[in-house]
Amino acid sequence: MRRADRLFDIIQALRGAKGPMTASDLAERLEVTPRTVYRDIATLQARQVPIEGAAGLGYLLRQGYDLPPLMFTAEEIEAILVGALLTRRTGDPGLKAAADSVLSKITAVLPSALQDQMASPSFFVSEHGASAPAIADMALIRRAIRNRNKLQIDYLDREGEPTTRRIWPIAVAYFVEVTLVCAWCELRQDYRHFRADRIQSLKVSEETFSTDGGRLLKDWPEWFRVTKG
Repeated sequence: MRRADRLFDIIQALRGAKGPMTASDLAERLEVTPRTVYRDIATLQARQVPIEGAAGLGYLLRQGYDLPPLMFTAEEIEAILVGALLTRRTGDPGLKAAADSVLSKITAVLPSALQDQMASPSFFVSEHGASAPAIADMALIRRAIRNRNKLQIDYLDREGEPTTRRIWPIAVAYFVEVTLVCAWCELRQDYRHFRADRIQSLKVSEETFSTDGGRLLKDWPEWFRVTKG
């Protein structure tokens, strides 16, 4: 177990304890020696973690102390990095900027050992993916999904013919080659997918739509499976 993970686990153990925990208790739980626990406790106390007690008597975490929400294991750090880097493949500039901001905020509050892991990851994520749509603003579309605003779009179908649609956007599907806006189409009275790169104009309506208690989004995956099957 990495030391950073062990320090995290010590805090978690003390937070959940109903009374003092001895070094032996912690050592057994973490599968290390009591001497290792003594060193780890001293390190945490030096970092202003309010652990009270002493060797032989047991340790308590002062009431009211809470962990910063950005304490992660090594595996969690790698998952965050991979997920953030994969946003480059969506062709969504807003998501990429948001992911970069998330990584910056996380790095600023992590312990130095984990900061090094963020700065020099041991993996590579290809940037190859869908191109950013020339006209459609994906941030506006995602906001419309959150707020349940209807959209009016001018669109080129697969034959290149123009059409105007009024849609209820429910999801965005990011594929390697293309980004799809998944929606209920008022014209077709059914689900339809619209390629973001074929949207010629986009207007967000103040009119909202109902998800029918979640059924609209719940039924969409089955429609997608049948139509693509």
